[in-house]
Amino acid sequence: MDATIIAAPSSTKNAEQQRDPEMKQTRKGKQWYFGMKVHVGADSKTGLVHSAVVTSANVHDKHALPDLLHGAEKRVYGDRGYQGCRDIIKAAAPQARDFTNRRVRKPDGQDEAERLRNRTKSRTRARVEHPFHVLKRLWGFVKVRYRGLAKNANRVFTALAMVNLYMAARRVPALVRP
Repeated sequence: MDATIIAAPSSTKNAEQQRDPEMKQTRKGKQWYFGMKVHVGADSKTGLVHSAVVTSANVHDKHALPDLLHGAEKRVYGDRGYQGCRDIIKAAAPQARDFTNRRVRKPDGQDEAERLRNRTKSRTRARVEHPFHVLKRLWGFVKVRYRGLAKNANRVFTALAMVNLYMAARRVPALVRP
């Protein structure tokens, strides 16, 4: 599971002279973004999206977590934004083990074992980044088109269905006509 920010225009040049009230701003790193977040749960083996939630950008990743888990998971991979969510994971998926990345406390290399465990987890967790690549880079869905979360959510869900078809088609070898 992971989340990405989809930008919204922050301009007030419209009939109401205000920004979209359903979109919010958030800070990522040292930069501020205005828009919405798309939270995605994906299969760790195939990378196909099985659940998605759309929220305003100021909602933390862990709040969408119960909606991203379908209950039959054996392992749950996530970045450090999902650290400390073991109770939420156990409530939504009782048999799932928590494989979220942990914070490495010693920057001088003393905790190298934890750093290596995080690296191993990140290799599997990186599969959820591939649908975001297709959605944002290949298809250009980096900015919302409509005002309001509901209309943009419909567009996101349709685009994620198309992402699944695109990614599934790439996994199946092409049929060659004789």
